[in-house]
Amino acid sequence: MNVEQLKIFCMSLSGTCINEYTDSRNLLSYSLDDKKFAYFKTSEPERWRFSIRVSAERFLELTDQEGIKPARYMHRFHWVSIVNVVSIDEDYLKELVTDSYHKAMSRLSKKRQRELTSCI
Repeated sequence: MNVEQLKIFCMSLSGTCINEYTDSRNLLSYSLDDKKFAYFKTSEPERWRFSIRVSAERFLELTDQEGIKPARYMHRFHWVSIVNVVSIDEDYLKELVTDSYHKAMSRLSKKRQRELTSCI
């Protein structure tokens, strides 16, 4: 899965909003309401580095793999950065993104969660 395909996949998840920050952060983020679940770095030298939130257990598992690092500034919240998305198995990457999406959804109100799941 390349960067463009991953962008399309992220947008296909129900209720996803895309935000582009061009100030000092230079991010293209995907969120549910105000709960971010994934983002791309859009400036050099880390252009198209992809970050997602994972469970504590998966954080340890993933950061032991080559090409996956703790996300800068966000690692304490169990965010990882994938240096090159093409190097990760497509199904596994979709699973990781979906898990991050569900983690963001779990932080929304129960009413909002019902609204989003009724759209699926």
